[in-house]
Amino acid sequence: MKVKEYLHQAYRLDKRIQSDIEEMESLREMATSVSSPSWDEKVQTSQNADARFVRCLERIMDLERKINTEVDNLVALKEQIRRVINEVPDTDERMVLRYRYVHNLTWEQIGDELNADRTTVYRWHNAALNHVTLPKDPIKI
Repeated sequence: MKVKEYLHQAYRLDKRIQSDIEEMESLREMATSVSSPSWDEKVQTSQNADARFVRCLERIMDLERKINTEVDNLVALKEQIRRVINEVPDTDERMVLRYRYVHNLTWEQIGDELNADRTTVYRWHNAALNHVTLPKDPIKI
Protein backbone atom coordinates (compact mmCIF):
# COMPACT_ATOMS: atom_id res chain seq x y z
CA MET A 1 0.00 0.00 0.00
CA LYS A 2 1.31 3.42 -0.93
CA VAL A 3 1.50 6.29 1.55
CA LYS A 4 -1.10 8.48 -0.14
CA GLU A 5 -3.50 5.56 -0.51
CA TYR A 6 -3.08 4.71 3.18
CA LEU A 7 -3.68 8.29 4.33
CA HIS A 8 -6.70 8.75 2.03
CA GLN A 9 -8.56 5.79 3.59
CA ALA A 10 -9.97 7.95 6.39
CA TYR A 11 -11.64 10.27 3.89
CA ARG A 12 -13.23 7.39 1.99
CA LEU A 13 -14.44 5.73 5.19
CA ASP A 14 -15.86 9.03 6.45
CA LYS A 15 -17.79 9.46 3.18
CA ARG A 16 -19.08 5.89 3.42
CA ILE A 17 -20.34 6.56 6.96
CA GLN A 18 -22.06 9.75 5.79
CA SER A 19 -23.73 7.83 2.98
CA ASP A 20 -24.94 5.15 5.43
CA ILE A 21 -26.32 7.84 7.75
CA GLU A 22 -28.22 9.43 4.86
CA GLU A 23 -29.66 6.03 3.94
CA MET A 24 -30.67 5.44 7.57
CA GLU A 25 -32.43 8.83 7.72
CA SER A 26 -34.30 7.97 4.54
CA LEU A 27 -35.39 4.65 6.04
CA ARG A 28 -36.54 6.43 9.21
CA GLU A 29 -38.70 8.72 7.10
CA MET A 30 -40.20 5.71 5.32
CA ALA A 31 -40.79 3.91 8.61
CA THR A 32 -42.68 6.85 10.09
CA SER A 33 -44.68 7.77 7.00
CA VAL A 34 -48.26 6.70 6.77
CA SER A 35 -48.99 4.34 3.94
CA SER A 36 -52.40 4.13 2.36
CA PRO A 37 -54.40 0.95 2.78
CA SER A 38 -54.46 -1.47 -0.09
CA TRP A 39 -57.92 -2.04 -1.55
CA ASP A 40 -56.73 -4.84 -3.78
CA GLU A 41 -58.05 -8.32 -3.30
CA LYS A 42 -55.98 -10.19 -0.71
CA VAL A 43 -54.49 -13.46 -1.90
CA GLN A 44 -52.67 -15.83 0.40
CA THR A 45 -49.02 -15.99 -0.60
CA SER A 46 -45.78 -16.91 1.04
CA GLN A 47 -44.55 -13.29 1.02
CA ASN A 48 -43.29 -11.60 4.13
CA ALA A 49 -46.33 -10.61 6.21
CA ASP A 50 -44.48 -7.94 8.22
CA ALA A 51 -45.58 -4.38 7.79
CA ARG A 52 -43.36 -2.13 5.71
CA PHE A 53 -42.29 -0.10 8.73
CA VAL A 54 -41.11 -3.26 10.51
CA ARG A 55 -38.82 -4.12 7.59
CA CYS A 56 -37.56 -0.51 7.64
CA LEU A 57 -36.86 -0.73 11.37
CA GLU A 58 -34.91 -3.96 10.90
CA ARG A 59 -32.86 -2.35 8.14
CA ILE A 60 -32.27 0.71 10.35
CA MET A 61 -30.96 -1.49 13.18
CA ASP A 62 -28.63 -3.29 10.75
CA LEU A 63 -27.36 0.03 9.42
CA GLU A 64 -26.84 1.37 12.96
CA ARG A 65 -24.66 -1.64 13.79
CA LYS A 66 -22.71 -1.18 10.54
CA ILE A 67 -22.25 2.56 11.18
CA ASN A 68 -21.07 1.95 14.74
CA THR A 69 -18.48 -0.54 13.48
CA GLU A 70 -17.36 1.86 10.75
CA VAL A 71 -17.08 4.73 13.25
CA ASP A 72 -14.92 2.55 15.51
CA ASN A 73 -12.72 1.72 12.51
CA LEU A 74 -12.51 5.40 11.55
CA VAL A 75 -11.45 6.43 15.06
CA ALA A 76 -8.76 3.74 15.14
CA LEU A 77 -7.56 4.62 11.63
CA LYS A 78 -7.40 8.36 12.34
CA GLU A 79 -5.47 7.69 15.55
CA GLN A 80 -2.96 5.59 13.64
CA ILE A 81 -2.74 8.24 10.90
CA ARG A 82 -2.10 10.94 13.54
CA ARG A 83 0.77 8.89 14.96
CA VAL A 84 2.25 8.43 11.48
CA ILE A 85 1.90 12.14 10.71
CA ASN A 86 3.48 13.15 14.03
CA GLU A 87 6.65 11.33 12.95
CA VAL A 88 7.16 13.77 10.04
CA PRO A 89 9.97 16.09 11.17
CA ASP A 90 8.96 19.33 9.39
CA THR A 91 6.11 21.30 11.03
CA ASP A 92 4.68 22.71 7.78
CA GLU A 93 4.68 19.30 6.13
CA ARG A 94 3.08 17.77 9.21
CA MET A 95 0.33 20.42 9.25
CA VAL A 96 -0.45 19.92 5.55
CA LEU A 97 -0.87 16.19 6.14
CA ARG A 98 -3.00 16.74 9.23
CA TYR A 99 -5.28 19.26 7.53
CA ARG A 100 -5.61 17.11 4.42
CA TYR A 101 -5.98 13.59 5.82
CA VAL A 102 -7.34 14.09 9.34
CA HIS A 103 -9.52 17.19 8.88
CA ASN A 104 -10.34 16.58 5.16
CA LEU A 105 -9.69 20.19 4.12
CA THR A 106 -9.34 21.21 0.49
CA TRP A 107 -6.03 22.51 -0.85
CA GLU A 108 -7.40 26.05 -0.80
CA GLN A 109 -8.51 25.73 2.82
CA ILE A 110 -5.09 24.37 3.80
CA GLY A 111 -3.43 27.30 2.07
CA ASP A 112 -5.65 29.70 3.99
CA GLU A 113 -4.88 27.98 7.31
CA LEU A 114 -1.12 28.01 6.69
CA ASN A 115 -1.01 31.37 4.88
CA ALA A 116 0.60 29.76 1.84
CA ASP A 117 -0.23 29.63 -1.84
CA ARG A 118 -1.31 26.45 -3.59
CA THR A 119 2.11 25.63 -5.08
CA THR A 120 3.75 25.89 -1.66
CA VAL A 121 1.09 23.63 -0.14
CA TYR A 122 1.63 21.09 -2.96
CA ARG A 123 5.40 21.25 -2.45
CA TRP A 124 5.04 20.68 1.31
CA HIS A 125 2.59 17.84 0.66
CA ASN A 126 4.89 16.04 -1.78
CA ALA A 127 7.86 16.44 0.56
CA ALA A 128 5.78 15.19 3.48
CA LEU A 129 4.71 12.06 1.59
CA ASN A 130 8.40 11.24 1.14
CA HIS A 131 8.94 11.58 4.91
CA VAL A 132 6.03 9.37 5.96
CA THR A 133 6.84 5.89 7.19
CA LEU A 134 3.92 3.49 7.12
CA PRO A 135 3.31 1.46 10.29
CA LYS A 136 4.32 -2.19 10.28
CA ASP A 137 0.70 -3.29 10.43
CA PRO A 138 -1.35 -0.51 8.78
CA ILE A 139 -5.12 -0.53 9.13
CA LYS A 140 -6.70 -1.31 5.77
CA ILE A 141 -10.26 -0.36 5.02
